[in-house]
Amino acid sequence: MAPDRHSPLDLIKDVAPKLVQLTDDVLFGDVWERPGLSKRDRSLITVATLVALNRTEQLPFHLVRALENGVTKDEIVELITHLAFYSGWPTSMSALRLAMDAFKEHL
Repeated sequence: MAPDRHSPLDLIKDVAPKLVQLTDDVLFGDVWERPGLSKRDRSLITVATLVALNRTEQLPFHLVRALENGVTKDEIVELITHLAFYSGWPTSMSALRLAMDAFKEHL
């Protein structure tokens, strides 16, 4: 199931309850629980994808989740720095600002 903390899904649950149910049941209830990758690795993959695609609305949730799943602050900064040369400087600069907020939240 999705973590209990406030998530972007809370904003859409009244409009698209089926999408929220599928996200909870399939994405977080099945995909994230598959044994082929650790949650830590899944978090690295997810954060990298969101940074590269400049998906800044979903990124804060997954940055905190990555920290909770054992990804370090240094690893997140390195991931963002690495992606600056593959997905573009602006995407990394935007992601870094969001990461700084996640680091404060995750103290």
